[in-house]
Amino acid sequence: MVHLARLLQFSDSTLPIGSFAFSNGLESALQTRIVSDPASLLNYVTLILRQSARIDGIALLHAHRSACSGSHPEILRADSELYCRRVGEEQQLMLTRVGKKFSELVLSIMPSPMLERWLNDIKVGATPGCLPVGQAVALAYMGVDEVEAFVMHQYGIASMILSAALRLMRIDHMDTQRILFAAQARVEEDYLAVRDLSLDEMASFSPVFDVLVAHHTTTHVRLFMN
Repeated sequence: MVHLARLLQFSDSTLPIGSFAFSNGLESALQTRIVSDPASLLNYVTLILRQSARIDGIALLHAHRSACSGSHPEILRADSELYCRRVGEEQQLMLTRVGKKFSELVLSIMPSPMLERWLNDIKVGATPGCLPVGQAVALAYMGVDEVEAFVMHQYGIASMILSAALRLMRIDHMDTQRILFAAQARVEEDYLAVRDLSLDEMASFSPVFDVLVAHHTTTHVRLFMN
């Protein structure tokens, strides 16, 4: 029961790590009319979850397994490989800023020698510090298995986008909860699709999303950092 309670705590959308400042490209998707209503928002969330599983999710699984085996160099490798595959300065900023805050938060609550070592590497510039890797290291120390860690990460991505949607478009909490419920139906499919892939196989062809990230970087009026 304690295990479940702590897993719920670290997957809470109100976790104070700064994710509220990012929309995962939704702001530009609305400005360009790619997203305009609940149906198109569900399609957008589904796209991002599919992409996230095939990039962030693979790095998370690799880092989790490395943390369980005590391989610090492989944790750093997962971090570096993920950072290099995220297109755009804002995407990299989101991953690293929230990742560092997550690690600092966890260490303020409980000890974790491996997470502390990883955070020190971030501070000296030896590794970028991406959120999925920090989650993997912390959760592995807590005894959370890789399936639970993957689900928690994917839930966090969907929750971040839908939280932003409430502030960006005419939609209510009922709509966002229906979308969240529907979007989570694919989590097992995504896990099974990536669980046996290597870091070298991290990839996702999402040109529309990449264009939206670039669009947001240059827009003059925006509420979110990403």
